Order: sequence, then C-alpha cells, then structure tokens
Amino acid sequence: MDVAIIGGGIVGICAANYLCHAGRDVLVIDRSGICEETSSGNAAALAFSDVLPLAQKGMIRNLPRWLRDPLGPLSIPPSYFPTLLPWLLRFASASRPSRYDAALAAQASLMKLAEAEWSSLMDRTGTGTMLRADGSLELYESDAEFQSSLPGWSARERFGIDFRHLDSEGIAELQPGLSRQFVRGTFVPGWKTVADPKRLGEAIWTATEARGAGFRKGDVALIVPTGDRIAIQLREGRTLLARNLVIAAGAWSHLLARSTGDKIPLETERGYNTTLSAGAFDLRRQLIFSAHGFVVTPLATGIRVGGAVEFAGLRRPPDFRRAKAMLAKAARFMPGLETQGGREWMGFRPSLPDSLPVIGRARKAGNIVYAFGHGHLGLTQAAATGRLICDLVSGESPPIELSPFSPQRF
Repeated sequence: MDVAIIGGGIVGICAANYLCHAGRDVLVIDRSGICEETSSGNAAALAFSDVLPLAQKGMIRNLPRWLRDPLGPLSIPPSYFPTLLPWLLRFASASRPSRYDAALAAQASLMKLAEAEWSSLMDRTGTGTMLRADGSLELYESDAEFQSSLPGWSARERFGIDFRHLDSEGIAELQPGLSRQFVRGTFVPGWKTVADPKRLGEAIWTATEARGAGFRKGDVALIVPTGDRIAIQLREGRTLLARNLVIAAGAWSHLLARSTGDKIPLETERGYNTTLSAGAFDLRRQLIFSAHGFVVTPLATGIRVGGAVEFAGLRRPPDFRRAKAMLAKAARFMPGLETQGGREWMGFRPSLPDSLPVIGRARKAGNIVYAFGHGHLGLTQAAATGRLICDLVSGESPPIELSPFSPQRF
C-alpha cells in the first residue's frame, strides 16, 4: 500500500483525510475501530487558546497539595512512582523560565494552524453543524486564585487571544445556577466545543472513506523498516507492507517508535469522566474548574463531567472513584445538577514532558512519520497535525516550523 496509518483515533483519521485529498492511497489500522478509545470520551473542546505548556500552568506549584489527596486533580500510585520519575524530572526541567518562551511560541503556532485547518476540514467533510462557538468560562473561588492566573492570561494576550475577566455578576449572566463560592471568572469567546467527539470522528471518517481510505482491524505488534518498505506485523499473524507509515497510536505510539530507534519519553495521563443526561443541568457553555482539574461540557448526547490526571501507565485497572469524586464536586459547584444514571469512562492521554506533540520523521527511516503525544489537546490539534503529516509524507514544505516538535528533541 502507499500509506498505512496506525491509529484510528481523531489524529489518525484527520491525517487520513488530508492524505486522501492529496491523492494518496491510505489504509488505517486500529485494534478497536474508528474513534473507539480515547477519542470517543474526551472533553469535546477545540481549545485554541490553551497555549500554555502544562509545566507553566501551576502543576509544579500545586503538585505537593494535589498528591496529598488520592482522589484529587493529580494522582500517582506509589508503586508507579519509580517508573514515572524520569518523566517527572524532564517535566520539571520543561518548567524552567529559560524554556518557557520557546514552548509557548511553538504551541501558539500549532494552535493558530489548528484553528484554520479545523475550519477547512469541517467545510470539506460537512461537519460544521457539529461545531459550537459558545466560549468557555473558567472559574475561581478566591481573589488570590484569580490573581495567580493573570500571568497566564497576559501570555495569551501576546498571541492575540481574546478574553474577558468577570465578577460574580458577570458569571451569573453567562451561567446561571452556579454556587456563590465563585467570585471571579474569565470568559474566552473563541473557545469552541463539538456536539460529540465520537460522532464528529465517525463523520470525518465517513467522508474520508468516501475518498477511498480503507480500514483494517488489527493489533500491531512490530514494525520493521526494510529498504524502501515498512513491514507491519499484526498479532493475528499477518504482515502488511507499506511505502509510508504514520504512527498515530496515542499512548501506545512510543512502544512502536522503539522499533525504529527512537526512544521517546511518553507517559500516560489517565483521565476520567461521567456523562449525564442532557437535561441534568441548564449548561450554557463549557465550565473550567482549573483548581480542581476538571471541566463540565454540554454535548448533544449529555453533560460530561471529567478531567483530572492519574499517572498509572497502561495496565493498571481503572479507579472510578476518581470519576465519582469529580461528580460530587460538580454537584456542589452546580446546585441542582442531577447526578443519577451517569456513564463512567476512562481514557489514556499520551503526554510528553514539554507538552508539545511529536510530529516528524523517524531517526532511521524517513518514510516513517510520527503524530502523537498531544496530551490534553489531541482533538484540538488533530486537523493541524493531519495537515502537517500530509505535507511530510508528500514532501511539501510545512506551514510552520517543525523543529520544536521533532521526535529527536529528547
């Protein structure tokens, strides 16, 4: 085949769409299906204003306090800490002021491209009706918490991101029914959400399939570059050959990258959510409770309460007490929220210590391209990544500088 893509999540299918429109013959390989795993249960945000690297968003400062609460915004099981330690050291290094401006500029450039490419992709696939431009509302429980957020908003302002700070009356106007404990807020009008991330992914795939893309269900065990071809070995016993390969397998991608000689420090941020019925609350837009590490999103299919971070790898069983803890907080913050009958879920965010994804060629094989490590921003950056992957495979010059996203930067 011409181009094989390992990964049927939102990044993989966006890459497939761009490649098909460039006239390439594309096969997507995934062990589950199209948008069946992490891409099905995310917070549904197109968070183009979320340009701050995670290391600069207060995580280092709040880490000791959060870790004291096993069901708080961040959790690390003690048995997993030795495995995670090298990643944490890299994460701490990424928080240095000397690295801040470069990471911020790289993320902002990718976000600007993402906004333009999502507009183009939605027009091309007829999915624009799934876009909601209601903005987001970030909430603060004290003036001190609000003041600590201001440097981040000043950084966003440098890149032309529009926002408006609110008092309690302004909050009530944008979202009635919240607890009075929230004294300040910030409204971001350019923040967007989608009606349902799984439905969006399926609709994009339908349009991509109509352009000739194929799908193969299979679990990839190993990739072996052989001259100008790549052998893709499936656990089921079959071997496929491709002239070009895109690895977009989310939290499992770094395991495949080892086959090509690239050791990439990817870790898994496990996220939890509960999706309630659509009538559970009169929710006007996405609410962000940043001090508690979760958001609440209105979907066409319900109200989703989710977020938080659990570093526990790929094999540990889910701990749905974390989903229940967020739901209990949401009920306090949103009096009248009907919490019965929700559907719990856990997914894997593929995260790199500097909060930037890997987009680039493998060290030892120029016909293998990586597209993973987007962390909390996979949906947001998927269209931009698809465009960049298409340019790399086709030998075109990309519209932004790709060196900050190089697989070899580590």
